[in-house]
Amino acid sequence: MSTVTSQDGTTIAYTRTGSGPAVILVDGAMCHRGFGPATPLAAELAPHFTVYTYDRRGRGESTDTAPFSVAREVEDLAALIKEAGGTAHVYGISSGAALALEAANAGLPITKLAVYEFPLVVDDTRPPVPADYARRLETAIAAGRPGTAIKTFMREGVRVPAPVVFMMQFMPAWPKLKKVAPTLRYDAALFDGLHDGTPLPEGRWAGVTTPALVMDGGKSPAWIRNGVAALAKAVPGAEHRTIEGQTHMLKPKAVAPVLVEYFAS
Repeated sequence: MSTVTSQDGTTIAYTRTGSGPAVILVDGAMCHRGFGPATPLAAELAPHFTVYTYDRRGRGESTDTAPFSVAREVEDLAALIKEAGGTAHVYGISSGAALALEAANAGLPITKLAVYEFPLVVDDTRPPVPADYARRLETAIAAGRPGTAIKTFMREGVRVPAPVVFMMQFMPAWPKLKKVAPTLRYDAALFDGLHDGTPLPEGRWAGVTTPALVMDGGKSPAWIRNGVAALAKAVPGAEHRTIEGQTHMLKPKAVAPVLVEYFAS
């Protein structure tokens, strides 16, 4: 394990593998190097790139520093880009896509940006996320009820069916999820005002000047795909691509060839 220190003193743990131009992978909610798709994806990309996987603050082997803000996570990514040589391609999935876009919008030296299924709610193809969603996450976490926070996220954030959420409590991964549940409020902050069922704010990502690839899965639900289509129009000059046969649970072997082609071109 290697580490960098973010601007506010938070230690960010990362792993570097492969050789070639730098690519940084940004995880979605509750995922980190030891749990999620980034590490197997890094193995697919390593023959072509120097790949950095990292634990977002509060997860895995990274530390955390209060108070939280989206800007702090952007600073974490900035520290990693500096460690990678000053510029890097960046790929983010789900809330990691939201963070990657925030970083590009803030002007970080990202050579090319690729994002997969930023889960926006821009129309009535699903109910909007409740207005008190973030507050309820905060309340559950403050009360020491990480399981409640996870259930709120699963049911109301990403619309996982109730029977599936119930069964998750008895799976080996549940304790791992509970450890990182406090970071769900960080993901919620990335979606503030973007999952209420209304069109995306005009000019929201006007600061993105790097080439951008916006992707979705061909088997994902309509609400996710509609949000991604709207995002592709909202990000200046973005390319929109669908990976057929994939859902939000994107397989590393399905996206790796797309990223190799895009980042190497």
